[in-house]
Amino acid sequence: MTRARRWLVASAVLALLLALLAYWASRPQYVSKLVLSQIGDALGLEITASDKSQYSLEGGPRLVLHDVVARAPGAPRPLLRAGRVDVAVPWTTVRSGGKQLDFKRVELDAPVLDLPMLQAWLASRPASEQTTPTLSDGLQVRDGRVLGDGWSLDALRFDVPRVLPDKSIDARVAGRYVAAGTRVPFDLSLTMVKPANDAGVGVHGTATLEQDDLRIPATIRASGPLHVGEEIRIAPLRMSVAARYVQGDTDLPFAFALNGPLRIADGAVALSPAGIAVRGKGVVPQLDARAAFAYKNQAALHIDGVLATWPEAWPALPPPIGASASPLPVVLDYAGPFDFSSIARLQLTRDDTRFDGRFKLPDVLAWIDATDASPLPPLSGRITTPTLDIAGAILEGVDVRLHEPALDTAAP
Repeated sequence: MTRARRWLVASAVLALLLALLAYWASRPQYVSKLVLSQIGDALGLEITASDKSQYSLEGGPRLVLHDVVARAPGAPRPLLRAGRVDVAVPWTTVRSGGKQLDFKRVELDAPVLDLPMLQAWLASRPASEQTTPTLSDGLQVRDGRVLGDGWSLDALRFDVPRVLPDKSIDARVAGRYVAAGTRVPFDLSLTMVKPANDAGVGVHGTATLEQDDLRIPATIRASGPLHVGEEIRIAPLRMSVAARYVQGDTDLPFAFALNGPLRIADGAVALSPAGIAVRGKGVVPQLDARAAFAYKNQAALHIDGVLATWPEAWPALPPPIGASASPLPVVLDYAGPFDFSSIARLQLTRDDTRFDGRFKLPDVLAWIDATDASPLPPLSGRITTPTLDIAGAILEGVDVRLHEPALDTAAP
């Protein structure tokens, strides 16, 4: 082949490539379908978008997609919907046919993530294919939602500067947890050791539990290895909380720490068994205990521990009970709304004295704060003690029954 002919063939091929490039650039919907098909094949997902797409090659391929839907084949619902997805990728991702999931930057507007569908898809993927994409210029999410079973995360804002293999990840996330009358707005900073399952995660920031007139604003620090699969798990979770219990005229500052396995699955949150410690002033006791906690629409709590002392802000105990310096073993069981408005069962022991009763926390707090309250607290139960000193009168073999009509409902 003569040199002139080779130049002619090369020029024709180049012209054809430029023509194809111009054709693709003028029809971004075709390009978007091709790229989404490649990425979908690599992830085992069916990914579609509307025809209102934009496409550019400046600085590398970039797609702006609208009305994006990602679904596992045969799944009853999409695992992801998004109003807009802006994706910038390097040429290496395009040349790999979507098998190499390297991205420059991803932006999502109004995404809705179905967590049960996501967990089902993750569980169906071979471990070798659960590759974490890289994001050299980061990820941004605005007005997002995560849908769980009976709960959701709303108004999500998520910013990640970068995600690179074996490198730590820093992120900022804010939003609002909503479930059955409970709201928890939060604003948190997250750090992950590396982008992999079971890697260590650290969290610090603020969150406020809100229920009717109850508020518990808190500053939180937590850490542990994060696993996302059929369940979300941090085991063990180590958490410290500085918070206030605010309801009506009650404003109680307290500190709280725990260590135990956290699991989230099927819309339920469980923490069991856990070691906990509570510290505070006033009516807040100093407590160290083992605990079990679960929440799905309602809370369930079991605590078995020791009160170091009887708080001075609590009603004084008569001697010899009040004169004793012995710690007080305590068992607490509760099932009901998060504001502790349902009946709780409490067992207290000091030396040979025992109390076994029922109470509602808001009623007891109101009784403590009241200036003209009844001399007897709003409790139902039984107190037994060998001796009791009341105004100098020594009573022996004491067995006292307390009855509060509002607590006639069967104890949990």
